[in-house]
Amino acid sequence: MGASVYGRQTEEAFDSRALLVFVKKRRKAIMAEQASLFDTLSSQPLAARLRPRTFDEYAGQRHLVGPGKILRRLIESDHLSSMIFWGPPGVGKTTLAHIIATHTKASFITFSAVTSAIKDIRAIMQKAEDNRRYGARTIVFVDEIHRFNKAQQDAFLPFVERGSIILIGATTENPSFEVNGALLSRCRVFVLRPLGTEDIESLLRRALTDRRGFGSSKVIIGPELVHAIAEFANGDARTALSTLEMAVLNGDQAEDGTITVSEELLEQCTSKKSLLYDKNGEEHYNLISALHKSMRNSDPDAAVYWLARMLEAGEDPLYIARRVLRFAAEDVGLADPNAIVIASAAYQACHYLGMPECNVHLTEAVIYLSLMPRSNAMETAYNLAKQDAVQHLAEPVPLVIRNAPTGLMKNLGYGKGYQYAHDAKDKLTSMQCLPDSLLDRVYYQPTDQGLEVRFKDRLAKIKAWKKSH
Repeated sequence: MGASVYGRQTEEAFDSRALLVFVKKRRKAIMAEQASLFDTLSSQPLAARLRPRTFDEYAGQRHLVGPGKILRRLIESDHLSSMIFWGPPGVGKTTLAHIIATHTKASFITFSAVTSAIKDIRAIMQKAEDNRRYGARTIVFVDEIHRFNKAQQDAFLPFVERGSIILIGATTENPSFEVNGALLSRCRVFVLRPLGTEDIESLLRRALTDRRGFGSSKVIIGPELVHAIAEFANGDARTALSTLEMAVLNGDQAEDGTITVSEELLEQCTSKKSLLYDKNGEEHYNLISALHKSMRNSDPDAAVYWLARMLEAGEDPLYIARRVLRFAAEDVGLADPNAIVIASAAYQACHYLGMPECNVHLTEAVIYLSLMPRSNAMETAYNLAKQDAVQHLAEPVPLVIRNAPTGLMKNLGYGKGYQYAHDAKDKLTSMQCLPDSLLDRVYYQPTDQGLEVRFKDRLAKIKAWKKSH
């Protein structure tokens, strides 16, 4: 009896103690899970925490997702077809995919172009095919689809054709070159534009008030600094949010917890001394003028300095490349016909690579153009012709060089007496090509600079020939 009672008491005591230990362990585990979750959330970058969940939170792309616009209607009605989002980094391509995922009743699968093998693609595609047979839809989102090789892209094609999947691809590269033609023909391309400064400012202000951002903290940052960050981001929301996050986390914290972000701190965080450079203001035009005139004055050192000033301030390299391309024709021209080739190549490099990789291509073009012979004959020729074109807008085209595709036109004398230069012995004719009132006008006046001497000599021989015939 005693043994039995003693055994029962021991068993009950053991069970009680075990239950208590279990509860404590479980409570500790729950607290650890919560702490882990909190750490995970707090450790996420600001751009990830603040990713828009609805169209109301989405910044920019009003031409696509504004009220009543086509893409928004397709998403909200869940009547999607395969599509490609094409645009520069940080404009909301992946975010749009996330919004689609919340609106659609279809299965939503995300693929990484970097880590997905063909066998992984085929396995998911087969599952999607099975879903289709049961009347279920599958949406497949492929970020950076341009990184998929031809074989990987081909693996999607039969399933897109059969309607097994709705493919949504995102790319920073021109899909005409980076996506297989057969796949591209079955997708609608939506072009996403760089965000405007106002859009990014609105996003930054939301980050400062939203609890997912810094809404729980008191952050003091002047509107001019918010504007500066928006300008610096150059249409990239991710860059803007990352810059703001770095500035706030390194801000001066008072005893009451208030965080102050100063201009000096912002410059330190970004290593951009000219952060307040306004791409729409006077300094913008001053710097591009300095670059252009330094090249014109054959000063490569000054030209590279002004180039670096603009790039490091966050100027769009494509803007600079366009100005360099203009310089090649305006200030060099036929003194070195290769100048425009170099400038065009630099522009393409800026388009495909972007900053910071394209800085060396722009430097090469700027130095090359700074050292070339000078000729403004192209601009002079056009401006002279422009004056006559504006003043003589109604001058008729000489009948001899008019096209005569119909019998009536031939009967009216169109093309009568036309001389085909290739049939002539010297590949030259005396045919009149200017209107009668402008017969003696001279627009192109070649210089003695560089290779243009060759063009000058050639032109002199042509004029001498025509004068003698």
